[in-house]
Amino acid sequence: MVCQRAMNIEDCRVFLFQGDSITDCGRDRSAEALPNHNQALGPGYASKIAGDLLADYPSRKLTIFNRGISGNRVVDLYARWKCDAVNLKPDCLSILIGVNDTWHEFGSQNGVELDRYEQVYRMLLQYTLKKLPKVNLVLCEPFVLATGVVTPEWEVEMAARREIVARLAKEFGTVFVPFQKMFNEAIKEAAPDYWTADGVHPTPAGNARMAKFWRECVGI
Repeated sequence: MVCQRAMNIEDCRVFLFQGDSITDCGRDRSAEALPNHNQALGPGYASKIAGDLLADYPSRKLTIFNRGISGNRVVDLYARWKCDAVNLKPDCLSILIGVNDTWHEFGSQNGVELDRYEQVYRMLLQYTLKKLPKVNLVLCEPFVLATGVVTPEWEVEMAARREIVARLAKEFGTVFVPFQKMFNEAIKEAAPDYWTADGVHPTPAGNARMAKFWRECVGI
C-alpha cells in the first residue's frame, strides 16, 4: 500500500493525536495536560505509537499528546481546535475523524452531511496552517468493518468520507494513512471482530496494527 509523503523525525518534537473515541480510547482527561503520560495517552493506537517513538528516540525529548474525544464529529473538532490543537503548537498533528459524522446520523439524526464534512474539514486545515505554517499534518482515513453496529447503509457513506479525506490530503500535501485499506487486508488474516470490537472501535490487535501502519506511512 502506498502512503503519500513521509516526514523526517528531525522535523518533529511535539506530536498531537486528534479525533474521536478511536483516538481517545478511554484516556484520563484529568491528566491530559501531562505529555507522555500513561493515563493521558490511553491504551489505544496513539499510546502505542507514543511508546514506540519515545523508546526509539530518547535523545530527542519528544512531547506527545492525545486529545481525542469520544463522540466527536468534525464540527466538534473544529469547535475546540484552538485550545486542543493550535495552542499546543505541535510539529506533527495526526487527525482521524469521520465515523461519528455517519454514526450519529443513523443513530440520532445528528450526523454531518458529506458536503459539510468536507467544508468544515477544509476550514480546519486552512486555519491550522494559517496558525502553524510549519506543522506536519497526517490525515488518517476513517474506517469501519462489517461487524457489530455497522450496517450496509454505513458503507456507502463511509466510502465517500474516505474519498474526501484522501482528496484533502492531496490538496494540502499531507501524509495520508489509508486505515481502511489496511484493515481490508487484515480481515484476510482474521475475522472483522478480531480487529474491531463493534466494527468501529479497535481491539488490542487492531490498535497494534494501526500503530505499526501509521509509523510506516509517516516514515518515522
